[in-house]
Amino acid sequence: MNKVRIIGGDLRSRMISFPDANGLRPTPDRVRETLFNWLGQTLYGRTCLDLFAGSGALGFEAASRGAERVVMVENNPVVFRALQDNLKKLGTKNVSAHCQDGLEFALRDVQTYDVIFLDPPFQYNSGGDYLPKLLSALPQRLRENGLVYVESGEKIDVSLPWQELKSGKAGQVHYQLLQVV
Repeated sequence: MNKVRIIGGDLRSRMISFPDANGLRPTPDRVRETLFNWLGQTLYGRTCLDLFAGSGALGFEAASRGAERVVMVENNPVVFRALQDNLKKLGTKNVSAHCQDGLEFALRDVQTYDVIFLDPPFQYNSGGDYLPKLLSALPQRLRENGLVYVESGEKIDVSLPWQELKSGKAGQVHYQLLQVV
C-alpha cells in the first residue's frame, strides 16, 4: 500500500493509504499546498466534489479544512475500497464516496458544489475530449462563485463560459483554477 499525508486542517499529518493502480498519482504536497492557498486555508460551510478521487488526497484535505460536505467519486473498485477504508479510519462524517465514472456522475448528479476537484488520470485526456466534455457538464453543478480545480498532464485551454483564475506547473503536472464568467 502507498501512503500520502494530509497537509493541513484537523486531520493534518494523518496518513491515507491507497493501492497501486493504473493512472493513480496523488496530487503532490506542494501542489495541494498551492491549491489550498488559492482556495483559502479553511473551507468552512463549503461543499466539494472530488470527481476522480483516487487516493482521496484532495477530498480528505478539503474535509480536514472544514468543508461542510465532500463527495468523492472513484470508478476503480479496488481504489474505491481503499477510500472506504480511509473514511472509516479517519472518521470523516462529512465525506461520502461513490463508485462510478466521473463523467457519468457529473452528468447525472443534481447537487451543486462550491468547489469541484477535477483530476482524471492523464491518459483520459491524452489526445481526447474527455476534459472538454467534463467541463461542459460542470457549470450547472457549481454554486454561484463556485470554482473548478483542474489537474492534467498538459495545460488545458479554456473557453467560455470558463475563465482561468490561476495556474501553475510542477514537474509533469499542470494545474488550473477555473470559474464560470
